[in-house]
Amino acid sequence: MDSDTFRKLGHELVDWIADYRDRIESLPVMSRVRPGEIRARFPSTPPAGGGRLREAIDALDAVVLPGITHWTHPSFFAYFPSNASRASILADLVCAGLGVQGMSWQTSPAATEVEEVVMDWLRQMVGLPDTFTGVIQDTASTSTLTALLCARERSSNFSQNREGLQGGEPPLVVYASDQVHSSIEKDALLAGFGKKHLRFIATDRAHAMRIDALAEAIEADRSAGLRPCVVVATTGTTGTTALDPVAGIAGVARRHGLWLHLDAALAGTAMVEPEYRWMWRGVEEADSLVFNPHKWMGPGFDLSAYFVRDPQHLVRVMSTNPSYLRTAQDGEVRNLRDWGIPLGRRFRALKLWFHLLDEGVDGMRARVRRDVENAHWLADRVDETPGWERLAPVPLQTVTLRHVPQGASDEARVAEHNLAIARRVNEGGRAYLTPSVLKGQQTLRVSIGAEGTERRHVEALWRELLEAARAESGGTPGPER
Repeated sequence: MDSDTFRKLGHELVDWIADYRDRIESLPVMSRVRPGEIRARFPSTPPAGGGRLREAIDALDAVVLPGITHWTHPSFFAYFPSNASRASILADLVCAGLGVQGMSWQTSPAATEVEEVVMDWLRQMVGLPDTFTGVIQDTASTSTLTALLCARERSSNFSQNREGLQGGEPPLVVYASDQVHSSIEKDALLAGFGKKHLRFIATDRAHAMRIDALAEAIEADRSAGLRPCVVVATTGTTGTTALDPVAGIAGVARRHGLWLHLDAALAGTAMVEPEYRWMWRGVEEADSLVFNPHKWMGPGFDLSAYFVRDPQHLVRVMSTNPSYLRTAQDGEVRNLRDWGIPLGRRFRALKLWFHLLDEGVDGMRARVRRDVENAHWLADRVDETPGWERLAPVPLQTVTLRHVPQGASDEARVAEHNLAIARRVNEGGRAYLTPSVLKGQQTLRVSIGAEGTERRHVEALWRELLEAARAESGGTPGPER
């Protein structure tokens, strides 16, 4: 492809993306294709000759869009917000165009130094003290795995440089609440702790970790000859956005010499608004923490912010430093290949820089307040409407609710009824939410936070829920407020 063709097709694709974003509200939120339907539209063998990119661009509407679930749709209430601001889209284009490999400072100095700047901006925006240093990872899962590896090496006095976890020492133990994200279990397994040495700590009525239960579990493990290593606290659990008591957990961790990692994957964005920072009071005592700007904040996936209090420990755990990667500037600069698991690194900082300049801190604060207010509006509707239950507090932008048909007392029947409500809403195409299970109870989980979501979209979802509940209850009319 020559430059003229690239320029022409590039302009067309930018127009296509702009048109898509303008008309996204007219599309069904959840994809309706069946398994294998998209694959069947492709030939079984690769093209022998080139020069056919036009075919792919012309086929985007017919072949790709039917298989897209529209995460940036204003009526997307499933999983978590996954915004991709227009500014960050342009930054991704620049990143791809530059083709930067940012594994060390020398390979592209701007990739390192822009990241240093924007991560310090981000630290200031969420109110973290300057004792923290930030680095961009791809996801919270990778960030937490990095944290667990750092905790493992601190507790084992760098066993990776000897026999590793095969040296015969007593096993190390990981602690997290019973509402923790599934990635924590996966990361604990990948880090070699073993499922047998992962403790899920009981939670209270607000679904937050109980400090007394954590302390008891640590004492029991010490008495059994095990080595408590790390506790993962959560600010904003996936199921309900529950808030673990970070300050109290930090006190327990400090007394017992445990690493404290804080998972604030979604909720960290809320901290741009100072009035919400009470939610992670005690964060300054964490050894590491992660949140994902690629969720609620706006820059597109993937961009996870990982902060540590001891970057030298992180580098010691992650560094290998073979001769072919050494440069003359190594003693003066950060080589970000040593700040995480991958060697290769994209220029992700461009997305955060572009997005911050376009929206500004004030714009982010306003959007966070809007989304929390919309969640509270929905929670109030649930609380005041007979037959509907809210199963958790709503500190942020997620509402956990369900409908209980009149006379239903069997939990299995209630679960089937709510799953049917979710199917009816999602297959209708006008909104998308995810069912979930909370301590044995089937719930409908509404996560509010797409860039374009306004009150009218939340109101429309509530009407969809009321209508679906009536239909699944046999058409019995109910109050609608």
